[in-house]
Amino acid sequence: MPPVRRTRPDGVEVVRSDRRRRTVSAYRQDGRTVVLLPGRMSQVDEDRWVAEMVGRLARQDARRTPDREALEERAGRLSERYLEGRAVPVSVTWSTRQNGRWGSCTPADRTIRLSSRLQGLPDWVVDYVLVHELAHLLQPGHDPAFWGLVGRYPRTERARGYLEGIAAGAQLDLSDE
Repeated sequence: MPPVRRTRPDGVEVVRSDRRRRTVSAYRQDGRTVVLLPGRMSQVDEDRWVAEMVGRLARQDARRTPDREALEERAGRLSERYLEGRAVPVSVTWSTRQNGRWGSCTPADRTIRLSSRLQGLPDWVVDYVLVHELAHLLQPGHDPAFWGLVGRYPRTERARGYLEGIAAGAQLDLSDE
C-alpha cells in the first residue's frame, strides 16, 4: 500500500507508510514540516511524535539561524569595508567538514564555509579568513590580483602567521591557499 499523506490542522504534513516499522523522522520542505511515521501507529502516538519532532526541528533551527545570520552580516560588513561591497555571498556557514582548510568558497554558487576550528579564535583572525574567502568571489584563484584584494585587510600577515602557528602547534596540515 502506498504511503498515506495528510495535513494536520496544525499545518504539519504526516506521511504514514506500512513499510516504515519503527522509525520516525521529520524534515522541512518548501516551508512545510513533514513527519514520517509507521503506518500502524496510533493517533495518540502520532500526536506525541509529531510534537517531539516539531520540537527537534525548532531546536535545530534555533541553533543554526543566529550563527548563520551573524556570519552573513559580518561578511557583508567586511565586504563593504575592504572590497567595496562587491563580494556578496549567498550564504556563509560554519562547517565541521573543513579538515584541511580554514575556509572554502564556491564562486559558482557564491557560498562560503568556515572551519569550525576557527570558533573561539580572535575576531581579527576570523575576519581575515572571511576576507580571504570573500576575495574568492571576485578572483577565484590565488593570483596577484587575489592577494591584492586580501591585502586590503590590515591584519592579513598577522592573521596568516597566527593560523600557521596554530597549525604547526597542533601538527595540522592546514593552509589558506
